[in-house]
Amino acid sequence: MTGASTPPPATRPRRSRLRTVLPLAVVAWLVLEIWLLTVVADVASVFTVFLLLIAGIVLGSVVIKRAGRRAFQNLNEALQRGTAPSSGGGSGLTMLGGLLLMLPGLVSDAAGLLLLVPAVQKALGQYAERAVDRKLRRSAPGGLGDAFQQARMYRPDGKVVQGEVIRDEPGDAAREQRPPLNR
Repeated sequence: MTGASTPPPATRPRRSRLRTVLPLAVVAWLVLEIWLLTVVADVASVFTVFLLLIAGIVLGSVVIKRAGRRAFQNLNEALQRGTAPSSGGGSGLTMLGGLLLMLPGLVSDAAGLLLLVPAVQKALGQYAERAVDRKLRRSAPGGLGDAFQQARMYRPDGKVVQGEVIRDEPGDAAREQRPPLNR
C-alpha cells in the first residue's frame, strides 16, 4: 500500500431517450414493412409487390430531382438578385418525401406520399420551426452565440480553457516569399 487514493469511479452520463428509442423504432419499422409486403404479396401477387417497389423508386427519384432542381433554381435567383436565399419553400420536406418513396416498403411509400401534400409540408415545417426555436431557447438562454462560446470553453474533463490558438506553420513564410509559377 502506497497510501495514494484511488480516483472515484466515473459516472456514466444518462443515455438520451432518442438513443434508446430510435433503434427499437427502426427495428419495429423494418418488421412492419416486411410483414406488410408479405401480406400484400399473399393478397395480390409477388409481381404486384415488385411493381409497387419499382414504381416507388422511380417516383421518388423524379420527386428528388425536381425538388433539387427547384432549390438550385431558387438559390441561383437569390444570388443574381443579391439577396439571401429563402428556405427553399419546402424543398427539404419534398426531398425527404422522395427519399421515403425510394426506400423499399409500403409504409415508407405512404409516408413519402403524405409528405408531398403541401398542407402537410406547411404544418410539419411550422412544427419543426417551433420545436427548433424552443430547443435553442431552452439550451442557450443568451442566444446561439453563447452556446458556441460555452462549447468552446468547457472541456469534458471539467477544465476551462480560455484564449485562442494562433498557428504559425513553418511553411507559411516560405510560401509567401516564393515567386508565383509562370506557365
